[in-house]
Amino acid sequence: MTAQSFDKQSSVSRLNKNWLDRSQIDIEQLIALLSNRIDKPAVPLASDLVQQVPVYNAKTLRNRLAEELSGDFLKALQSEWKWVWESGPGILVIQGAFYDELTMDQVNQVFAELIKLEKDSGLAAGDHFAKPGANNRVWNALEKLCLYKPQLFARYYSNELLAYAAEAWLGPAYQITSQVNCVNPGGMAQVAHRDYHLGFMTPEHAERYPEQVHRLSPLLTLQCAIAQVDMPLESGPTLYLPHSQKYAQGYLLADYKPFHDYFAKHRIQIPLKRGDLVMFNPALIHAAGSNTSKDIQRLANLLQISSAFGRSLESVDRLTMSKALYPELAELKATGELSEIEIDCAIAACAEGYPFPTNLDLDPPIGGLAPPSQAAHFRTALSENWSAEQFNAKIDLQAQWRG
Repeated sequence: MTAQSFDKQSSVSRLNKNWLDRSQIDIEQLIALLSNRIDKPAVPLASDLVQQVPVYNAKTLRNRLAEELSGDFLKALQSEWKWVWESGPGILVIQGAFYDELTMDQVNQVFAELIKLEKDSGLAAGDHFAKPGANNRVWNALEKLCLYKPQLFARYYSNELLAYAAEAWLGPAYQITSQVNCVNPGGMAQVAHRDYHLGFMTPEHAERYPEQVHRLSPLLTLQCAIAQVDMPLESGPTLYLPHSQKYAQGYLLADYKPFHDYFAKHRIQIPLKRGDLVMFNPALIHAAGSNTSKDIQRLANLLQISSAFGRSLESVDRLTMSKALYPELAELKATGELSEIEIDCAIAACAEGYPFPTNLDLDPPIGGLAPPSQAAHFRTALSENWSAEQFNAKIDLQAQWRG
């Protein structure tokens, strides 16, 4: 074999490895991968392991975090969560993460009002993976809750466990988007799928992206669901396929029938209580279940938490949100109702935490590597007791620089 022919063959080999296509799908390879199992010692900080899903007790975690002074426990917890999402089963549950009953009641009331308002206005909210009419969706519920009831938004999103988990997968300056999903009795299951980014493409479209993008896409998002009501099995809580986030061709399975047959037989399903938080790798294959109950409206707040370096699922008016939230958060700080950590979590859920893109002629990085972000101005304003007018003027000017 000549050097020239060798080079041609190696180039073809490299080219083929750089692209995934549906002809490479091997259901037996997938089944072998999904046969992986972990034991409880693999997740020592979890309180239980249920159908391969590590289950954490929020009260226990909060007590440990409150007692810990060095920060070692938080680092260990975040490391364990990251391992679960990447190399383990891909999913975990934090029981009782949202524990304030009054706040949950009030948030549910706002969600119900938004659903009715949008129905009455004739605004149809479609679904990515379910038939129209199977459920009621409220898109961009994050912004709508903030503008409708900003103090309630602050109490709801001041959840430090949610923030710690987001940072474990995405680092700081993450961006939350939220969609309310209410599945009515009789609502049928979704089609099994992966989520944002490549999961919202057809297999033909996803094939156009090189293999490394298939590996990168899940690292840009953390998928979450907050159970706003109790979700017994008959109400159809989400179906999951643990360990499926590790299958290289997973974004190409959307129209592959042998896989859907396998999913139907081997998926798992866990009942949830109100306030439970489910968090999973967006590449984990899953589908909302069928609501076979007679009277349970299965209500979940679905979060896509995005890396500062990616593109979030929804366009959110964080400028208007920040203006609405600032005076309410200032009051909550003054009264001591929220701690500094809780205030910081609420800011992270509302404001833009990443300083770019910006006009560096007008917004230069003085005294550092980057200019202050919107969230940084929010924190400075609270610490220095700015008036709402001062804060609004500052972030309005910044918005002009960001275009």
